[in-house]
Amino acid sequence: MERSKVIAIVVRISRFGLVALFLFTAAAKLAIIRSFAANVGELLSASGLDYLRWSWPVTIAIIVTEIVIAIFLLRLRTARLGALAAAALLTAFAGYALYYVYVLHGEPLECGCFGGIIASQLGVKTALRNLALLVPAIIVWFGYRRRRDESRRNLERIDPAAA
Repeated sequence: MERSKVIAIVVRISRFGLVALFLFTAAAKLAIIRSFAANVGELLSASGLDYLRWSWPVTIAIIVTEIVIAIFLLRLRTARLGALAAAALLTAFAGYALYYVYVLHGEPLECGCFGGIIASQLGVKTALRNLALLVPAIIVWFGYRRRRDESRRNLERIDPAAA
């Protein structure tokens, strides 16, 4: 198989894998929305924020953001934006997990990242998992840019006036 076809397959698998991940996590959070909102409230309280006021808006914002990222990744025109947003969200989650454990010295807390389906305590493992998920986002970011640049070069070869 040609190298470019293998790269295209890896990029597509990464893209749809991220779509599945974000839709799955959003659905799992919706399934346990009350307990997820309570977890968010505990995290906000540990950070010194008014958890009664902000737990539901933050909960809804997280779920909506995950769904929007999945939609961006589904559309070819916005796949790179989706990859960038996915990377930003995963980095923010990883950063907060490390902040919670090492700066706030928070007690282990079930984050509810995957609903009640997969147990995941906020901490180093969560941060490492989220940082590992940056790999498919980076693959999508660079994979789709490369394909667009190749199509532009192919167009220039066919019709130099179109460039």
